[in-house]
Amino acid sequence: MKKTLSAVALIASVMTAPAAFAAERTITFAVDNMTCASCPYIVKTSMAAVPGVTKVAVSFEAKTATVTFDDGKTNPDAIAAASMNAGYPARPTQQQGS
Repeated sequence: MKKTLSAVALIASVMTAPAAFAAERTITFAVDNMTCASCPYIVKTSMAAVPGVTKVAVSFEAKTATVTFDDGKTNPDAIAAASMNAGYPARPTQQQGS
């Protein structure tokens, strides 16, 4: 019984470990193909729809998107893929809080 309880405790701690190390990160993406005033809205909407993304700020002038997200729920590749799927290729340029 004691071994079973120890095994269950070990499994539970391993399963909850990724959540314990999750952190909020901010990353800036260079975004291509933004040519009109509605483009930033589309980029923002597509990136914000990714689970774990908490904030998106898009600059039409700088052609960038700054995204804050929970790295336990998503990653920069998933955010860039969402933008790419909307027609706006994005690549990371700057990371904070990593």
